[in-house]
Amino acid sequence: MTITPALLGALALAAAALAVSLCGVLAFGRHLRMQRSARTLDHALQDRAAASLSAAAAAAPATRLTPPPARGLFAALARASVAWLDTPFGRIAVAPEDRRLLERCGYLDVRARARFLAARIVGALGAPLAVFAVAHGGLSSARFMLLMFMALSAGFMAPKWFVRRRAQARQRAVENELPMFVDLLRLLQGVGLSLDQSLQVMIHDFGNVLPVLARELALAQAQFVTGRTREQSMKRLATSYENDDLAAIVRLIIQVEQHGGAVQDPLKQFGDRLREARRAALRARIGKVTVKMTGVMVLTLLPALLIITAGPGFIAVVHALAGLHR
Repeated sequence: MTITPALLGALALAAAALAVSLCGVLAFGRHLRMQRSARTLDHALQDRAAASLSAAAAAAPATRLTPPPARGLFAALARASVAWLDTPFGRIAVAPEDRRLLERCGYLDVRARARFLAARIVGALGAPLAVFAVAHGGLSSARFMLLMFMALSAGFMAPKWFVRRRAQARQRAVENELPMFVDLLRLLQGVGLSLDQSLQVMIHDFGNVLPVLARELALAQAQFVTGRTREQSMKRLATSYENDDLAAIVRLIIQVEQHGGAVQDPLKQFGDRLREARRAALRARIGKVTVKMTGVMVLTLLPALLIITAGPGFIAVVHALAGLHR
């Protein structure tokens, strides 16, 4: 078999990947001995939180808090990746920014972060292998190595792009659900229900209307039941979605929990302000659509209008000029 530069580069890349894997195995063994007790305590706390969330899910069938356990090769790889999260490679592959994106998507447990790490490893190894199988021998060595590097980068970043798109979609859903949430809270408080009862009604009966916020409220209620204060349990809801209006509503709920008082008038004013902000945003979108439609009309309707209005005159001028030449 002839050794080409492309084949030599692929072998060097495979050797480098093997060396990185061996270093990771050694680091894993070292950190496994050092952090066994810490992981045991962490898993015990997670099992307790999962038990409370399961109880809340059984009490609220309309709001699905925990996804069904995954099976298969990828799930096995994710379970094996749990131990890699505490290694230096795991901290780099699943950075604090990635953890915040996962929390914004609703992936809160350590298994979700492990699946994210496994997806990055599979993408970083699978994409270069796919490129090597398809483009081997058809490109020069420099272009082949550049394509392999691009495939490695794309495979490593693809899970983050997916998680970021899902986080943005959930953030938009929260913005759309917030006016309905404020109106429901004002209505339930107005009929005499306590704050706890109002939140429970929204979780159990309005899960289809508020799919994202109902799930977040169910998680906050589960943490509140396990002994955390209202402020601690709703802190993630106030900070994860980077929404000032949602943070203000959470602060209002905490103040009502701590000091009491009537909240119908503040909630009414807040709901009116949210609706006015949505109307302003819709007017801005309509203005942008009008500007875009102007270009479309110029490109499509103006030629037809010129043909209809100026066409007969242009044809008459052509016939008159043809008659002069006879």
